[in-house]
Amino acid sequence: MQRVILHADMDAFFASIEERDRPELRGLPVIVGAVSARGVVAAASYAARKFGVRSAMPGFRARELCPQGIFLPSDIQKYARVSDQIHGVFAEFTPLIEPLALDEAFLDITGSLQQYGSARELALALKRRVREETQLAVSCGVAPNKLVAKLACSLGKPDGLYCVEPHEVRALLDPLPVRRLFGVGPVTEEALLGAGFTTFADLARAEPAELAPVVGDRAAELIALARGEDDRPVVADRAAKSYGEENTFERDQRAGDGITHALTSHAHAIARRLRRDGVLGRTVTLKLRLARRHGVSQARVAMTHPAPRYPLRTRSRSLERPTDDAAVIRRIALALFEESGITEPVRLVGISVSNLIAASDQQLELFAEPAAASEQRSQKLGPALDAIRARFGDGAIGVASGAPDKLTPTSRKKRGE
Repeated sequence: MQRVILHADMDAFFASIEERDRPELRGLPVIVGAVSARGVVAAASYAARKFGVRSAMPGFRARELCPQGIFLPSDIQKYARVSDQIHGVFAEFTPLIEPLALDEAFLDITGSLQQYGSARELALALKRRVREETQLAVSCGVAPNKLVAKLACSLGKPDGLYCVEPHEVRALLDPLPVRRLFGVGPVTEEALLGAGFTTFADLARAEPAELAPVVGDRAAELIALARGEDDRPVVADRAAKSYGEENTFERDQRAGDGITHALTSHAHAIARRLRRDGVLGRTVTLKLRLARRHGVSQARVAMTHPAPRYPLRTRSRSLERPTDDAAVIRRIALALFEESGITEPVRLVGISVSNLIAASDQQLELFAEPAAASEQRSQKLGPALDAIRARFGDGAIGVASGAPDKLTPTSRKKRGE
């Protein structure tokens, strides 16, 4: 049976929620995020997009393009609650759902078509249910595979529905610019254009040997994608490969309390999520983004995209025994920072924990050395804090990080939160 994939993407999700909850904002240039000096745009209403404002754009550039914009702080918890409602609606149509973000997902609807008669009727029913449940619009693309479904969805926005039959795939793809192809970023685009490949059709007609000097060992993959060949399945209930937290300082920080407090907060947040999901991590990675711009001219800084680049530094260490202990994660992160030898200002710090196993799979070591008293106390403290939060709410207790400088919030949903 021919696979049928639906890509669902909420329209200007964060901004649409704010307009729904504050009707006086409807039709105005609403910009979510970028309320601080270092902030970036999390979402822009379609009225703001007319001025060139886009997600991930630096706040200063958004203000230059749209000085009359209404800038609102992000409320990730609210957006996550609405996202849960939407994914609940998706589950009414198929259990095969692969979330991509708070506001979009792939759905394999192959097995559900008989109930609705056609893919179009199913998609229309899904759009109606999302609006009934949330008073928001969702755009849908339906196609034989993920690549085409996602492109069709984007071409149908806003509040659109674009269905592509197998025999229509090449007609849709051929005229599209190479930048729209999955995996083609600005650097690859520049290389392709320089070699005379401007559209999907150009790539689809190419031979791997012809394209390899431009894109290396990705030549065959890009040619197949340009032809609309994509056999990736919808993967439901994807397990996390890592757990991470990162924040940008509103003021650059050098080695000292600001960075220490931020890493402490991140370590405790990650440990709490690890315990919640019943997993342990063996590898701790420190992420630092330096404050100095790297190889960026003032003209480039003024461009809409991309944002100025800042040097990124990462360091990792693997533990003998996997952990969900905040004290251990914090200690390793601080040691990695010391070992980095970085003394210049830092604009972003983050921690991630990877190389995961289920806590239930951890084997006790018969002759292992007993943990130090401080480590034993730490191992007991985390679950105790979790129990207090579960009973009295997240704000009932927390870590006294004492951060002297406000941190901008991360803009992604934590798994299950």
